[in-house]
Amino acid sequence: MVDTVDTDLFLGLDLGKEFHHAHGLTGQGKTVHDRRLPNTEPQLRELFEKLAAKFGTVLVVVHQVANIGALPIAAALASGCRIAYLPGLSMRRAADLYPGEARTDARDAFVIADTARTVPHTLRAIDRDDEALAELTMLTGYDNDLAGEINRTTNRPRGLLSQIHPSLERVLRPRPAYPYIQVLLQRHGSPARLKKLGRARCEALLRAHGSRKAAHHLTAEIFDALAEQTLVVPGTEASALIVPGLAAQLAAAHTQRHQAEQEIAALLEALPLFHLLTSLPGLGVRTTAAVIVAIGDGTTFPTAGHLASYAGLAPATKSSGTSTRGEHAPHRGNRLLKRALFQAAFAAIGRKSDPSSRTYYDRQRARGKTHTQAILRLARQRVNVIHAMIRTGALYEPRTPNDIGLAA
Repeated sequence: MVDTVDTDLFLGLDLGKEFHHAHGLTGQGKTVHDRRLPNTEPQLRELFEKLAAKFGTVLVVVHQVANIGALPIAAALASGCRIAYLPGLSMRRAADLYPGEARTDARDAFVIADTARTVPHTLRAIDRDDEALAELTMLTGYDNDLAGEINRTTNRPRGLLSQIHPSLERVLRPRPAYPYIQVLLQRHGSPARLKKLGRARCEALLRAHGSRKAAHHLTAEIFDALAEQTLVVPGTEASALIVPGLAAQLAAAHTQRHQAEQEIAALLEALPLFHLLTSLPGLGVRTTAAVIVAIGDGTTFPTAGHLASYAGLAPATKSSGTSTRGEHAPHRGNRLLKRALFQAAFAAIGRKSDPSSRTYYDRQRARGKTHTQAILRLARQRVNVIHAMIRTGALYEPRTPNDIGLAA
């Protein structure tokens, strides 16, 4: 939520790589600026300072907070302007309320400015002058990219091995993230090369790269699988060239992600909210980083309901006459925040679970909810706890479900 009561000018920016379009509206809706704006620091600061000197309090509203939005945000803050973020989905829905179907930079900039002026509750506050938070945002995005790359790179050798030797793929399928499997496939990434390696040397290689307890058992599984198939499927020779390269890419991506996690953890140590959030079971380094990137210090959400709505965890009510009644999952909200809260709730009911979370989850399952529905409901209830922790500054203390508000 952003307070716009004392705002003298609403400046909507439709962002672009080389040029933005800026549209300025007074509180009464009068257009006082409508021009293309080069994406350079001198031009940005000149406009912001000029408008601030002429009108007073200027609220610069953007629809992206990273990438092409980083420089305009930094320039606006340096020029003494206030900053707000209008989520893209809110912008598109607002645009449908205005006449005309054209999608131009000028029209989008006007929609952004007028939505900020007339529907301020759609805005989100931004505080990007904090260097640690800006770096955390970039590193978290990089970590998400690496996670996607690991997924894709893991599936490609699986697909190749399934094609040429299904039995071998079934043995290796659960272990692609293990360093000893990655080394094995880099050096001997085909059935023929594994057979040539032999049991003794295969077991020695696995032991040397971390599989000390399971080396003998895993080696036996590999060579039993190799013995099951005597036919050489077409494409096997080509896969022998591809699989080692993919295994090397996978190992590099895992190494990069581990380094990124260490950098993220170091940055989080400087943020007071990190120690607060990680006291809640289920919130680790990556999920906490995602939450902080999404909500900042969390003080812009007046109630837990506002935070839940922003995360897309507040159920939307449907009611139409007597035929349609009930609630359904919302389609809006910050997807990265929702995913982080879902993952944290899932982790909280695991082996080393939070008793309160597990009790709430079991109660929902007993009422006929599916696993996913029960996790989503748990994530929503944990939002109440997170909001209370942020409001009071108190660390989480395990209590009974009724004490902490996780009861149905």
